[in-house]
Amino acid sequence: MTQTAQSLSTDATTQIAEALNQCVAETAVTTMLAQNFHWNVTGMAFGPLHDLFQKIYEDHFVAQDDLAERIKALDAHAEGTLAGMLKRSKVAEVDGVPEDKEMIRLMKEAQETLAETLAGAGELAAEHGDTLTEDLCIARGQTHEKFAWFLRSHLR
Repeated sequence: MTQTAQSLSTDATTQIAEALNQCVAETAVTTMLAQNFHWNVTGMAFGPLHDLFQKIYEDHFVAQDDLAERIKALDAHAEGTLAGMLKRSKVAEVDGVPEDKEMIRLMKEAQETLAETLAGAGELAAEHGDTLTEDLCIARGQTHEKFAWFLRSHLR
């Protein structure tokens, strides 16, 4: 049975919000990673990579807000601190400035991680009948899989 944010149990809301906060955290860390790479990429593929990293961070900035607003619709706390996001995220910050191919590899891995995390959050939402959260997670997962494909194509 389909549930709305208001009809979900407290336990379901807590679990779904926690899963979404993981998504917010990984999206935020990946946003900064993409912005860092956008600013610092060099080499023969500078133009296309500069543009791709910009497309990624602009997309992710909006996605963070969509995910956090869904958490708030569930009447839960949305993680809003950098420290909290770094603690939750499976995507790590990068020290220094990697070479362009390493940037691509790291961003591809971040996109794959996000797709997996969103798939898990979507499955959890589906178990509780929260189709709105499930749909959000599916749509975001598709976007991350597309970005991962773009990045894999650069590595071939």
